[in-house]
Amino acid sequence: MFNRKPEPKVVEPKAAPKPTVQAPPILYERTQKVIAQIESELGERLLTYWNSPNGSICGNDVIGLYGILRSMGKLEKLSFFIKSDGGYGQASLRMVNLLRQFVGQLTVLAPLECASAATMLALGADKILMGPLAHLSAVDTSLTHDLSPIDRDNNRVGVSQDELQRVVRLWQKEAGKEASNPFASLFQFVHPLVIGAADRSSALSTKLCVEILSYHLKDLKKAQEISDTLNSGYPSHSYPIMLQEAQRIGLNAEPLNENINQLLFELNEIYSEMGQRASADFDERNSHDNSILNIIEGRGLQILFQNDKDWHYRTEERRWVSLNDRSCWRKAEMVNGKLTVSIFHVR
Repeated sequence: MFNRKPEPKVVEPKAAPKPTVQAPPILYERTQKVIAQIESELGERLLTYWNSPNGSICGNDVIGLYGILRSMGKLEKLSFFIKSDGGYGQASLRMVNLLRQFVGQLTVLAPLECASAATMLALGADKILMGPLAHLSAVDTSLTHDLSPIDRDNNRVGVSQDELQRVVRLWQKEAGKEASNPFASLFQFVHPLVIGAADRSSALSTKLCVEILSYHLKDLKKAQEISDTLNSGYPSHSYPIMLQEAQRIGLNAEPLNENINQLLFELNEIYSEMGQRASADFDERNSHDNSILNIIEGRGLQILFQNDKDWHYRTEERRWVSLNDRSCWRKAEMVNGKLTVSIFHVR
């Protein structure tokens, strides 16, 4: 008999370990400590509203704000810390309407950016206190329509009324009196319905500002002038409006106390740590995002919106799409001396 050699064992390659999904920290105890210090300095209650660079003002924020205000009850005075790059102006109006039902005298604290729809939100305050790095901005809107042009990444491009008007003015200026109708050429690149929607959106921005200012400013002519300036008085949507210019256009704006400014910076650093990038790349086409986007907080309660979704890159469409989206609002509070984080249901 011949001895047969044992067949070599096939060793299966070990699968690469799946990246760990990042979990951002909930720093409730630290933020509450700073909020208590700020309230002691101010001599009144503080409400905070913070957006990460990927967060924005949206409709669901109104429900989160309502949750905080209900825990506070009705107040004669309230200071409102805002740090945001903007979002939806209609949500700003709803938030101002809610605030004015709970608060007699509202003061906005702006140590950093308070731009676009956040500027609209600040208009609802009786007074705006601005730090050395604070700025408001223009409120003209850029509309992303279902029929908007597509960029190189296959995403819809935002179109603003100001941009369209500038194209038409330049056309008429260069071509003179014998200029043909510029819209005939413009329609080849921008759909007529997009142009109509942009004009409607511009009118909406002005209307929102007038309505928000009317909650405390009874001079409607002045409210209209401020709104017109913010909507069409600047050549750039991101033009920074600092304290001096805010006063010049008619806003009740004053310098922010240096001690309060420093404490708000400390609070912003803690929120920035909570809102840090928290994503895991599984491969070049798949990842998971767990970042905290928006935080609303008062003494005793913190409400935050946290992403919890997968991202997949569709090569054939050349764009990223979200999958398995379990993002939700959460609330952090102390229960029997222990930090508890639970889902804050918004429907």
